[in-house]
Amino acid sequence: MKNYTITVNGTPYNVTVEEGSASASAPVVSAPAPAAAPAAPAPQAAPKAAPAAAGSVKVDAPMPGNILDVKVSNGASVKAGQVLVILEAMKMENEIVAPQDGTVASVNVNKGDTVEAGQTIITLA
Repeated sequence: MKNYTITVNGTPYNVTVEEGSASASAPVVSAPAPAAAPAAPAPQAAPKAAPAAAGSVKVDAPMPGNILDVKVSNGASVKAGQVLVILEAMKMENEIVAPQDGTVASVNVNKGDTVEAGQTIITLA
């Protein structure tokens, strides 16, 4: 048996691999695949930082649904955590909140609109 410490997304895991038949090499071969997986989320983090650097923050719909209510208007001052929009998805009302303090630069949806996941619904300055 061999003991390995594998780190996934910053969390270390102790793994024991049993030596024996050719199947023992399968876990060793599959080990590089999880190491490649964390590289994929890293590029997603970079685009989120880019809008903040540009001076505006986009608030996107986390899932497809219908806009039940828009709680803010252009030019409104908002605080982090303040409800911007009520989005109905799967018969549940979801509050879409401001990720940070700011001023509403644009409201891109109206009450009754249907939105897709990832669609920008509000832009903060």
